[in-house]
Amino acid sequence: MSQTERHRIERLGHQGDGIAQGPVYAARALPGELVEGRRDGDRLVDVRIVEPSSDRVSPPCPHYKGCGGCALQHGSDPFVAGWKLDVVRHALEAQGIETVFRDVITSPAQSRRRAVIAARRTKKGAMAGFYGRASDVITEIPKCRVLSPALVEALPVAEELARIGASRKGPLAVTVTETENGLDVAVRGGKPLDAELRQSLPALATTRGLARIAWEDEVVATRLPPEQVFGGTRVIAPSGAFLQATKSGEAALLAAVEEITDGAKRVADLFCGSGTFTLPLARRAEVHGVEAVPEMLTALDRGWRHGDGLRKVTTEARDLFRRPLTPDELTRYDAVVIDPPRAGAEAQTRMLAEARVPVIASVSCNPVTFARDARVLTTAGYRLMWVQVVDQFRWSTHVELAAAFSLSH
Repeated sequence: MSQTERHRIERLGHQGDGIAQGPVYAARALPGELVEGRRDGDRLVDVRIVEPSSDRVSPPCPHYKGCGGCALQHGSDPFVAGWKLDVVRHALEAQGIETVFRDVITSPAQSRRRAVIAARRTKKGAMAGFYGRASDVITEIPKCRVLSPALVEALPVAEELARIGASRKGPLAVTVTETENGLDVAVRGGKPLDAELRQSLPALATTRGLARIAWEDEVVATRLPPEQVFGGTRVIAPSGAFLQATKSGEAALLAAVEEITDGAKRVADLFCGSGTFTLPLARRAEVHGVEAVPEMLTALDRGWRHGDGLRKVTTEARDLFRRPLTPDELTRYDAVVIDPPRAGAEAQTRMLAEARVPVIASVSCNPVTFARDARVLTTAGYRLMWVQVVDQFRWSTHVELAAAFSLSH
């Protein structure tokens, strides 16, 4: 390791590190700052801020130094919002696309309603929290500024799960989700489900007031239905199923999707999950939901059948990566909503471009694959009308967005 060096930070990388010429990477440094540290390959370690940026703030969370859950608490809210917007803008510019950007919508602190907590047994009992940055060391987070109060209260639950069900070989991954009737808990990485666990897990659900506990892929205890509400309709999603990270983030994305599809009579919702967009849209349009996971569609269909004031909803279990909807199938819809995972949906987007569906509402959690797919549409004659960046993973480098595509005339 070399002697102390000084570097001027020029920009942030996609993981939130400051980048100087070289490139040389410095964790938790901001553009314009002069930093010093010892060189270890292409990284500075033991970084000290010599000249701080005017955008630097004191991290609001006491766990920030050791916890890897957040990467950008040292930056002001306007700076972080601007950086996330620029991440999307630069991804689109790389594809030769310009558009209008709306103001970033950021979820408030302590609003995360779903998280994966790491928990392990210790000599004295157990501990639970988030991993440190690039580390397998768990940092306890009793005063976390990201998690909702209900999820912070779940930390002792994760510890108890580790005490009764973790092996000495490694930690548990405890996915905790807020529902209308208490916490929905899904555990992976534990001991095999034996008779003792089958007895102790339902008891834990009762004493801790949990809605449901699943161990690996088996639901072991359901005390109350773990319901989510999508557009006024109650849905019991499968254990561990995808859910937007915050209610405010979900509301912002839904508002954008509803605006884009306004006036459509028939809508296809691709990668629809358990109905986050499908069921609210069904209040004014017929919707066809397509998803690869049949259990999610079962939950969606059950919610629709018990809902009030909804138009017709149909569902289809289909792997849209291997078998995208064809132009012949797509031409019956006035609008399409597409919300793929991080890999994007290039094959399906090409089918959309060929079908020339009048309006497309695109939701994405990866600006790079979004921009790649957007290029397919703009090359086919679509116009990217606007982009709404939604920051529901506050203080992280994660970026989400909704975008409006319309056929040019």
